[in-house]
Amino acid sequence: MTGVSAEASRGAYAPRLDSLTGLRWWAAFGVFLHHMGNVAPLPARDFLVRGNYGVTFFFVLSGFVLTWSARPGLPASTFWWRRFARIWPAHAVALLLAVPVFYALSPDPARWWVKPLDLGVLALSVVLMQGWWRDPAILFSGNPAAWTLTCEAFFYALHPALLRGFRGVGRRGTLAMTAGVVGVAVLLRVASLVSPDSIVSGAPWPVLRLTEFVIGIGVARGMRLGWRPPIRPLTAYLLIAAILVAGHAMPGSLAAAFTNEAVIVAFALLIAAVALRDVEGGPSLLRSRPLVVLGEWSYSFYLVHATVIYAALTLVGARPSSWAGLLWYPPILLACLVLAAGLHLLVERPAERSLRTWWDDRRAAATHRAVGK
Repeated sequence: MTGVSAEASRGAYAPRLDSLTGLRWWAAFGVFLHHMGNVAPLPARDFLVRGNYGVTFFFVLSGFVLTWSARPGLPASTFWWRRFARIWPAHAVALLLAVPVFYALSPDPARWWVKPLDLGVLALSVVLMQGWWRDPAILFSGNPAAWTLTCEAFFYALHPALLRGFRGVGRRGTLAMTAGVVGVAVLLRVASLVSPDSIVSGAPWPVLRLTEFVIGIGVARGMRLGWRPPIRPLTAYLLIAAILVAGHAMPGSLAAAFTNEAVIVAFALLIAAVALRDVEGGPSLLRSRPLVVLGEWSYSFYLVHATVIYAALTLVGARPSSWAGLLWYPPILLACLVLAAGLHLLVERPAERSLRTWWDDRRAAATHRAVGK
């Protein structure tokens, strides 16, 4: 790690972390399990809904990966354009696919997931602003899974400034700042528990979830400065499982109340531990080609999975809670994967490449004209 950290802290070298790509798949799969309970609930549904913590994982991972791969001197405008090229084209296509499933001119009240068509609300989804409302009709408008993109867009907007706040701070200072952000997350939870009707409880999700992203930034900066996570991946997996089981087994307890904050820290440790294994060249099943491919598809998978699940719900109706419901999981998962592969290969990847090339060519031409003067 020491040979890497000296170079990485100057931005000269940041090794690829393919295991984190593989890990992305499992987070996306967890969200899939969370939503599958609406069409084919299992007796273990109360635990499987914990798959929603896959979103928490993505927020922490986003801060980590963007910071790990950050290049000093990259203009903020280029960073923002690259993030737009990365997320918006696939989002736009997924939104078009979602509208027929989630909207109707005269919705059937029995289909609670179908909303009346409202072009004004849909417009918020187009520009990724729907997540600034807590009203479910707006928050989950368009493609209901895409509310998280509002958070990501907000995080991206702040990332250059947040990164500057960490630069110039040593390893201990970086870890102290990161611990401070964990403390802020805990205080926000305390405030919401003490006063459920407070401004904290009703604050927009992009603001409340920002701590997860910043913790990811802090962990990445710490690693680039030579910090080593205190646990290995297996221990981190066991820690996450213990936190989720405790929160599930003791509803209403203090452990359950702070499950989200404990999971954030555990995810940050897992990401760091998995990243360290890649840096050190250790063995990792997460780097296997199938999991890396699934990880590469995971964003598109996330965008389409709710549409496929609720389309199935429209066609077959909700199944009774039974282990027989497992029979529905493979075909629905396969449909999600096929659609995700198509969206990734035909839209997400080529659109990102084209938009980045256009931007880079535009900047190169501007630089050439400036030098010519």
